[in-house]
Amino acid sequence: MSDLIPVTVLTGYLGAGKTTLLNRLLTETHGKKYAVIINEFGELGVDNDLVVDSDEEVFEMNNGCICCTVRGDLIRIVNGLMKRAQKFDGIIVETTGLANPAPVAQTFFVDEDVKAKTRLDAIVTVVDAKHFLARLEDSPEAADQVAFADVIVLNKLDLATPEEVAAVEAKIKGINPYAQIHHATRGDVPVDKLLGLNAFDLNRVLANAPDFLDEDSHTHNEHLTSVSFSTDKPLSADKFNTWVGHILQTQGQNILRTKGILSYAGEERRFAFQAVHMIADGDFLAPWKEGEKRTSRIVFIGRDLNRPALRRGFEACAA
Repeated sequence: MSDLIPVTVLTGYLGAGKTTLLNRLLTETHGKKYAVIINEFGELGVDNDLVVDSDEEVFEMNNGCICCTVRGDLIRIVNGLMKRAQKFDGIIVETTGLANPAPVAQTFFVDEDVKAKTRLDAIVTVVDAKHFLARLEDSPEAADQVAFADVIVLNKLDLATPEEVAAVEAKIKGINPYAQIHHATRGDVPVDKLLGLNAFDLNRVLANAPDFLDEDSHTHNEHLTSVSFSTDKPLSADKFNTWVGHILQTQGQNILRTKGILSYAGEERRFAFQAVHMIADGDFLAPWKEGEKRTSRIVFIGRDLNRPALRRGFEACAA
């Protein structure tokens, strides 16, 4: 067992704070080398750019359910990592916020090559303390992610009242009484509470989900869609803020998640925009690299999305 590389699956519903937690794990001083595998939902990759510039290697899998079209990619990437001369202390797989983590975990048991070289260390689920109860009402994946967790990061405590936090924690314990719960504001949980735990217990999982190792034991939330747009024209920050603010205020209930990497006119740095429902945030990242194509990309994930209207609005933000 000691020769097997530990794998941590990082999951949690859209906007719970997975990428923030991942960035914290990668930037803390722990002296270890991790490979990071990111799975996105949508045609255009954005999450890779939201991960901080670090010494870690980031591999991106796009477009779809990690248990279907990209499971082969996951197996190929892991096998490729095992063949490298450089050794890793661990692998972190960040799933799309729409994923049931069970099929991800299955990969490390059903593929013989992967099984011979890695071990599933823990499933870490990030939970949004403010929105989790609402997500349980409309998204079965939110409950699945908690049910399969070994560790739960109850995040965004600064946005929730003590009563809301207590209600969410009680609900979590009702779904999964075995998981260790850590409270956090911006994913501020020590690395040793999340990585290298040897916490995944296959027997416990099989007791609760006897079909866990069956290849087809998963469902999809067909009501959610993703639309993505890109433009090579520099954007006006004022136009974008006005447009996206209006979109989130008028359609925020149906837009679960918005993510973008933007090129503003007259600005050398990339701008990362993120929103969960109507709550938006953004910050400048590292400058565009010399010779790099400055393409702005934005992704909306939600229900009843009007692709033509969103595309027209985004393109109208050109400077």
